[in-house]
Amino acid sequence: MTLDEVTISRAIITDHLNTLVQYMEMDVAVIGAGPSGLVCATILAEKGLKVGLIEKKLSVGGGMWGGGMMFPRIVVQQGAKRLLDRFGIRSSEFSPGYYTARSIEAVAKLAAAASDAGVEFFNLTTVEDVMVKGDGLLSGLVINWQPVEATGLHVDPLTVRCRMTVDATGHDAIIAHYVSKKCGGLEIKGEGTMWADNAEAAVVAHTKEVYPGLYVCGMAANAVMGGNRMGPVFGGMLLSGESAAEQILSRF
Repeated sequence: MTLDEVTISRAIITDHLNTLVQYMEMDVAVIGAGPSGLVCATILAEKGLKVGLIEKKLSVGGGMWGGGMMFPRIVVQQGAKRLLDRFGIRSSEFSPGYYTARSIEAVAKLAAAASDAGVEFFNLTTVEDVMVKGDGLLSGLVINWQPVEATGLHVDPLTVRCRMTVDATGHDAIIAHYVSKKCGGLEIKGEGTMWADNAEAAVVAHTKEVYPGLYVCGMAANAVMGGNRMGPVFGGMLLSGESAAEQILSRF
């Protein structure tokens, strides 16, 4: 068989544009493909919901890729080890209650699980605004290519509709900030200092609906609610994503 360059290009464009059209409307849009977003999206998709995972970077995984200070290892505490096991992520007990895992394996297996569950990824895509109409419900997102934002080009965006949105954008809590600035009714308390024990418990407690149609999970939850940061211990991230998914499923 002779390979034709135009056919190759046409296949890529056609397949992705068809997918983009299909996801102009979805059940849940998860913004941010870090560990909490990946877990949340996977659990939702496993239950049959139409889930789009929007990530502004080229790669998924958020801060988990780099482990701690570029040592490719993460720590997960006892209470969240079951989620490592659920996703087939190998771990070793370092000391009682502390488990280490390889950061690259963790991201790869979380991303594979999301793909297997039917999550559709939209990477290099940024959310630049939200859609809130007279009913006060966050019902859509305004999206653009991330390079448009990065280079400061004036290119008008497109809009997608979603029944629920999850802000899993990490420390920046981008979606929550848009809502707070433009809609009111949502106070962003900001992220506290490093305090792993406090932060790990708080991130799960802070995972909730903070505005009609908008849930926060992962570090976005602590940033909105005033929780601390925790560094390269990721049990809270995994548990937070699970909690967000369970709360949303109860609504469906």
